[in-house]
Parts: sequence; structure tokens; C-alpha cells
Amino acid sequence: MADAGEQSVRIELSDAQVDQIIRAAADTGSMALLLTGLGDSREDLEKAQRQVGDTEANLSSSLLSGLLVLAAFPADGSSLGNAEVARMMGMNPSTAHRYITTLVVAGLLERDPGTRRYRLSR
Repeated sequence: MADAGEQSVRIELSDAQVDQIIRAAADTGSMALLLTGLGDSREDLEKAQRQVGDTEANLSSSLLSGLLVLAAFPADGSSLGNAEVARMMGMNPSTAHRYITTLVVAGLLERDPGTRRYRLSR
């Protein structure tokens, strides 16, 4: 978020440029870091999730929910507990745990066994 007096900058990339960035991120194992940008588009994800409920759209509400859970994790590497994520997302703790566990298995989140908290994978 920009400080008062600062202007934001918008950069548009072609599909080929986006593809090149994603391939480079995947090759270096930093896909989770690339996806931290989801936090910036959280409103768009929430809007899409509402549209799934409002229309017969050909969208996956569970995929959108998973992306929202991933977007909830801070880009600075700090961690969140399952209950915190559940509260933030307004979902049942067991549902949050299923999403988080899936994101861990996919390599997008990592669990600290000592604290039982999660953060974006490095």
C-alpha cells in the first residue's frame, strides 16, 4: 500500500511475459513466492467467489477458497495458526485445516513442527 502522496504504478504484461515469469518461478522452486501476489488481488478473488454463489458460472468455489486461504498468508514470511486463518476467512477450523494441509502438500505452505504454525514456502 502506498504512503500518502505516493502514486501507484501499474505494469501490464503480455500473456507470453506472464508465461515466462511463471516458468522461471517454477524452475527455481519459488512458485509460492510468486503467488504471494495473490494478497493484492484478494478483493478480486472474493468477488469471483461471490459470483460462483450468485450465478451458474463455470468456476470452482473450492479453488477460489483455497486461493483466498493462500492469499491470507503474509508475504513477509511470518506465520499464522490454523485458528487464525479460520477466523480471518470466516470458515470452520476443520475446513481451514484441510485447505492448509493441501497447500502444504502442494509445497505452497510450510509447517513449523515446533509451533504448529504455517507460512509461505521459501
